[in-house]
Amino acid sequence: MTRHVGFLVYPGFVLLDLSGPLEAFASANRRPDANYRLTVASLEGGMVCSACNLQVATVPLQPLALDTFIIVGSPEPPMGDWVVPLTTAIVEMAARVRRTACVCTGAFLLAASGLLDGRAATTHWSFAPRLQEHFPLLRVDGDRMWTEEDGIWTSAGMSAGIDMSLAMIEQDLGRGAALEAARMLVVYYRRSGGQHQFSSLLDLDAGSDRIRKVLLFAREHLRENLPVERLAEIANLSVRQFGRAFASSTGMTPARAVERLRVEAARPPVEDGRQTFDEIARMTGFGDADRMCQGFLRIVGRTPQELRRSARHIGAFRQMS
Repeated sequence: MTRHVGFLVYPGFVLLDLSGPLEAFASANRRPDANYRLTVASLEGGMVCSACNLQVATVPLQPLALDTFIIVGSPEPPMGDWVVPLTTAIVEMAARVRRTACVCTGAFLLAASGLLDGRAATTHWSFAPRLQEHFPLLRVDGDRMWTEEDGIWTSAGMSAGIDMSLAMIEQDLGRGAALEAARMLVVYYRRSGGQHQFSSLLDLDAGSDRIRKVLLFAREHLRENLPVERLAEIANLSVRQFGRAFASSTGMTPARAVERLRVEAARPPVEDGRQTFDEIARMTGFGDADRMCQGFLRIVGRTPQELRRSARHIGAFRQMS
């Protein structure tokens, strides 16, 4: 069975958003039971220049008969009047395919088309708040590697497109095929944790020894009350000096950093589903489920209840694959 996978590019696209998923499907083609046909398309066809100035040959999108349709991203979210022809083409193609997907900021095109309304979606963690702000009908989760709902897929930035493609391969051909493709690409078959495992926690690893000491203390004492006065004492600074130094090193207030650490500590048990939200809230220093919910909304953009439901959905999806 031939499965035709088409990638939509446009001027200024991110090359890895295209090449990563493309190579994942190409690696799967080493198996005799796989037969992915891979095509790179644009609205008009011809040579299209990527953000790194490498040109890629494309065919016109419109005549293609696809099984899977993947929209690549760009360094900045594609928005404005120039995207209207793209979104129109996306709507038309999505009506004819089994799966529609996007990589990274390609989610902005998919959202502008209306196809993500009411659905869970992700994008690169740094653009997730903007995606939610511009498209309030979405349920944006800035920590997911990928999401899938009713045949509509989104993935986070850059290499997360490979994670999404491996999940598609698993859906089509089973776990063994996805595992073999991952081995060929020398990547993890399934990366544990979310985007923040690779991004925001690193951002909080401040260069200042004083601030690093404070962050380590906060991580180890999340159950306890951590007012700015206590953290300033750990840094051996006045409250005013500490506030300035912390913001300069991490780009956020001490209160927001502690809240983020608590959300990141709470997320695994929230998704695991074996503890109540009140138990998790007490364990991570939120105090109660309501405060924890507000923290999740500010940091992740979704409630603990929504994340738990999504985790169950993905777990059920993997069991069926």
